[in-house]
Amino acid sequence: QVQLVESGGGLVQAGGSLRLSCAASGSTFSIGAAGWYRQAPGKQRDLVAAISSGHSTNYADSVKGRFTISRDNAKNTVYLQMNSLKPEDTAVYYCNLIVGYFEYWGQGTQVTVSS
Repeated sequence: QVQLVESGGGLVQAGGSLRLSCAASGSTFSIGAAGWYRQAPGKQRDLVAAISSGHSTNYADSVKGRFTISRDNAKNTVYLQMNSLKPEDTAVYYCNLIVGYFEYWGQGTQVTVSS
């Protein structure tokens, strides 16, 4: 079993920055791809950014150039650096991790961007 603990969400003004962290514990010996998703009220959960075990990345068009996903395999942690935040970035952000044949989700962290 793998447990994911997210942190770093909060309230920020437009143009500000936040860094989300997702720390994995438990049976983490074969962590593969990781990603950050977000879900705004009344909307579906969408992929924001993803990173492979080899550190290849991809981003949703809406966040390209503003968000950066990274990982520290030694710490079993995935990060999402969010800059130039906009009110439309407001959502609950979830981390997602592939470990072996299984997929795990974090509990979600609220990000609110005020205008």
